[in-house]
Amino acid sequence: MEFLFTDWLGTPVWFWLSFVGIVAALTAFDLGFLHKEDKEMGIAESLKLSAFYISIALAFGVWVYFQKTAAFGEAEGMQLTISYYTAFFIEKALSIDNVFVISLIFTYFAIPPKYQYRALLWGIIAVIMLRGLMIGVGAAVVQQYEWVLYIFAAFLVFTGIKMLFAGDKPMDIEHNPVVRFISRHMRVTKELHDQHFFVKIADGKTGKLMWAATPLFLALVVINLADLVFAVDSVPAVFAITTDTFIVYTSNIMAILGLRALYFALAAMVHRFHYLKYALALVLVFIGAKIFIADFVLGTKFPPLLSLGVTAGLIAGGVFYSLWKTRGAEEPQWPAGEDEGAARRHVQELTDGKAV
Repeated sequence: MEFLFTDWLGTPVWFWLSFVGIVAALTAFDLGFLHKEDKEMGIAESLKLSAFYISIALAFGVWVYFQKTAAFGEAEGMQLTISYYTAFFIEKALSIDNVFVISLIFTYFAIPPKYQYRALLWGIIAVIMLRGLMIGVGAAVVQQYEWVLYIFAAFLVFTGIKMLFAGDKPMDIEHNPVVRFISRHMRVTKELHDQHFFVKIADGKTGKLMWAATPLFLALVVINLADLVFAVDSVPAVFAITTDTFIVYTSNIMAILGLRALYFALAAMVHRFHYLKYALALVLVFIGAKIFIADFVLGTKFPPLLSLGVTAGLIAGGVFYSLWKTRGAEEPQWPAGEDEGAARRHVQELTDGKAV
């Protein structure tokens, strides 16, 4: 039992295990009870489930406050709690951009809505492990070389400025090297097989049953690749807020856990958040710049409550301005002018000569 109270990366082992238990329980409840059968999720259900996940994340922040306060005192506990909420809101806002990309991926591979939720769930399980690896490496580097934070900060400022002036460039799935590699070196079916990622099919020459991937698996791979791209921005952003590994990881995962629930509501109205990307760009610039301001101007840490207020204000402003500016706008078709049949032809082109 003594092992449970030893510190690992600045936080007792029992608190890490408790968080892992919460994530595992939520995932099992979601997959095994709420969505035992594959079905299309409506907007109302999506919003209710998303509100449930956000409530869990906010309540977890209160638990973080009591645990960190007990370990480091009132002032430090409050500062780390504010850092958790700031990181959570940033990651949640950045995930709205993910929704557009995920919607594009599902459209490209002609994945029906009733199978999308399960694919998202398994994708998020993979993301939890990948983010853990990235954050673990990042924490080790920052602990050994603290000056790396300045590189993170400069990268965030550069990325934010680039986002402000960059146009809308859709993800090029057709020429994605990983998708091409899988489709050329693995057997991939031209059609879906319900919610299965792999199925056994008969070889065209020998008639022998062999394993083959489905378009749902290809979609899952591309979704995880897209998340790695987004993580390049979000992980440094959180490290710029706090170097506490537990706060960095839990805020990321809590925001991502509710993404699959929020997806179905946002996917139907993602075009209404067009101007949010500019607010997110300003958030990245602010988070990066405050490190230089704190060290070279203030000579002390940037006030965490002010940081949370500026971050929340920018994100809220971006959301409300987007909704006001796009009122009455019709939902665009993506890819433009394509239907399910056209999307399926994309898959057939990728898997041409490889499926039976």
